[in-house]
Amino acid sequence: MTDEFMEKFVEGPQQDAPAGEAAMTSIKDQAIGILMETYDPEIPVNIYELGLIYGVEADEEAGKVDITMTLTTPMCPVADSMPGEIQEKVAALDGVNDVTVDLVWEPPWDMSMLSDAAKLELGMM
Repeated sequence: MTDEFMEKFVEGPQQDAPAGEAAMTSIKDQAIGILMETYDPEIPVNIYELGLIYGVEADEEAGKVDITMTLTTPMCPVADSMPGEIQEKVAALDGVNDVTVDLVWEPPWDMSMLSDAAKLELGMM
């Protein structure tokens, strides 16, 4: 098996949005969609449901997106790479001209920040 085959297998089937749907969806909603497709490498839940995203603000006219986020711990192995990965993915959206990802440590993340969906996925409900 080729590496490309394995990458496509792991990603799963690509589902294209119906024509014009992305244009009807706000930049903020599209950015949140990307966050919901980004996973913590040690926990099988996306970073949005984990409660790692403290805020997503978008100026639709200017194409600017500001994301405030944290990680489960400052010692997280992706502390250096995840903010940049998110910035790149959101910057690739149509209509986005500028992305800022602000990594903060206050308030510190804790288990109470998990969404109900995350708790269910982790067997906590």
